[in-house]
Amino acid sequence: MITRTAITFFLLLLMTPYLGYSRFMGGDINLVSDGLTVAQSSHNLTASTVTCEPTYGFLPCTTEVWGQLFLIVIYEYLLSVGEKYVSEGSELFFKIIGPSIFGGSLFHILGTVPQVIMVLVSGLSASVTPAAASQQAAYGLSLLAGSAVMLLTLVWGSCVAFASTNQSEDPNSSDVLRLTPKNLNRFGVTTDIQTSYTARIMMLSMVPFLILQLAKIMNSSSGTRVAVLVALLITLALLSVYIFYQVFQPWIAERRFDYLRQKYVKERLQRLLTSNGKPNKAYIKEIFHQIDKNNDSFISKAELRTLVLGIHLKNDGLIRDDYVEEVMNAFDVSDDHHIDEAEFVRVLFKWLIEARQSVTNPDHKPRSFFGSHSKDTTEEQQSLVVKKNKTQSTASNSLWMYLKATFLLVLGTAVLSLLGGPLITSVTAFANATNMPSFFIPYVAIPVALNYRGAIAAVKSVRQKTQQSISLTLSELCLVRSAAPLRVTLTSFLAIVYIRDLSWDVSAEVLVVLIISSVVGLFASFRTSFPLWTAFVAYLLYPVSLLQLYVLTTVFGWS
Repeated sequence: MITRTAITFFLLLLMTPYLGYSRFMGGDINLVSDGLTVAQSSHNLTASTVTCEPTYGFLPCTTEVWGQLFLIVIYEYLLSVGEKYVSEGSELFFKIIGPSIFGGSLFHILGTVPQVIMVLVSGLSASVTPAAASQQAAYGLSLLAGSAVMLLTLVWGSCVAFASTNQSEDPNSSDVLRLTPKNLNRFGVTTDIQTSYTARIMMLSMVPFLILQLAKIMNSSSGTRVAVLVALLITLALLSVYIFYQVFQPWIAERRFDYLRQKYVKERLQRLLTSNGKPNKAYIKEIFHQIDKNNDSFISKAELRTLVLGIHLKNDGLIRDDYVEEVMNAFDVSDDHHIDEAEFVRVLFKWLIEARQSVTNPDHKPRSFFGSHSKDTTEEQQSLVVKKNKTQSTASNSLWMYLKATFLLVLGTAVLSLLGGPLITSVTAFANATNMPSFFIPYVAIPVALNYRGAIAAVKSVRQKTQQSISLTLSELCLVRSAAPLRVTLTSFLAIVYIRDLSWDVSAEVLVVLIISSVVGLFASFRTSFPLWTAFVAYLLYPVSLLQLYVLTTVFGWS
């Protein structure tokens, strides 16, 4: 955290030199002339001066191409920091509330904050000519389309590639992957049926895009306005139906909760392992002595609670009040109501080894990370650390978590709101100065800045190579990362375009996102197994989408 803050401060310092700009000072100053002043002034007036106006009066600006590129890089980095704060705040809210009716709907809205803000600033901050306002509004939809396509191609393909295991029924077949056409079909992933359901829900989000595509066929301003209004109403209807659907069928929110719990439990486990994946005995002994407050070489039940709180599982909402008793029974092998150092190290070693080995077991589910020390251990005790619970934290911890989540959301939203407009302005100026295709930066560069954290988290999650991990991750990509922004952000975008009566033509972006989302959605809707070759097909779809945009905008002249 300190490193990120230092880097951010350093980048802001680098931007400072661009803050200076000059003004003409009028006035009649009677100075002694040497006879050359008039000639020099006359010569200097022949050169044209190009100036820029700083955004908000204090943010840097430049008319140089390299300076504009530098500002774009800085703004994108700061936007990624803002997106990180929003993501952490919304996930913290979801962990506090849980997969309830309100929690699922709230997280659905909060998860789209970065994209919504970028679309709003692109459409509302354009206090210039109507043509410039329309251009910036089109950049907003390019950003939305670029994010969805990147997640459904590059990230989806990476998840399938990194999670692939040997799907052959031959027990003698090797798990060593050799890149041959035959192995591309033998290796792959298997998902549950709920993943197909999420893909079908994503497909419904494409209906407004299909209607918007009709605006290109109508080829009239009135027809475009009608298409925008119809698409806006349908998008609002789909968003409302989706929220009400979660009231009666909360399985979507529960899968999201499972995905977050799986990610955070894995992070906690890694703290107790060495770099080569073995239990860290020295660190485990250090924990034992830290818990043993009275230095009697034993851990009591009261002291054991410190262990549970020390690994921060209580603040994550992942334990119940009776878990301390269950942990005590698991550690107390000698049944003397105390835990000595040998028992503590031995049992924790056993748990960590089983947890590490379970990652490579395709049939294993993350709920059974920890084994038991007796045959009478129940499934509830085996899911000791990761089982879902709805018990709230203590009042003080709960209040602190609410304040922290609110602070992260407000800070991230402020960063995105403050820098979204200047970024769009810099992108517009850079594209005009370099004659670069207008879609490149909003379609490629900005989506990378806003989604790279989620993409890395998705790839890390599927590397467990379990059916549950890949199913939850692909559902996350379909609903939370792709479909949710398409619904919420498209509603904001269409409302701005219709209310401000902006003249725009983003048929190219609409067509591309419609094609890519339909291909991936249809493929995932009717099958639960994905061979390894589907990952390469998904990778190929991304450059194909770029080629489609280039041909439509450059060759055919679509805006």
